Amino acid sequence: MRQTRPKNLNLFTIHFPIPAIVSILHRISGVILFLLIPFFLFMLSCSLTPSGFEQCHEWLSSPVFKVLVWLYTVPLCFHLVAGIRHLLSDIHIGDSRQGGRITSYLTFFFSALLIILTGIWIW
Repeated sequence: MRQTRPKNLNLFTIHFPIPAIVSILHRISGVILFLLIPFFLFMLSCSLTPSGFEQCHEWLSSPVFKVLVWLYTVPLCFHLVAGIRHLLSDIHIGDSRQGGRITSYLTFFFSALLIILTGIWIW
């Protein structure tokens, strides 16, 4: 059987619904968090000794390092909120079409709020 349907392989021309965008960003943020594990383990190992703790404290007092730490917490905040959204959909809360759209917008709102609050806390 021959399929003569046109195929669109350009992902930039496809309009994804908002729940799909949240799901894709949740996966991307998970990959980013996985790749940042060595950095977090390095900071943890440095902070466990008294001299290393002083060095970490010195690093965290610089504005550049504060921005980097805040940028590292952005995927963490989004992944946390999107993960809660996925857990709620597993127990059938917001799994309808309209509910998925509403929870997706709420995910973006609460993620942005948490990211802003984290930035305020770091500074």
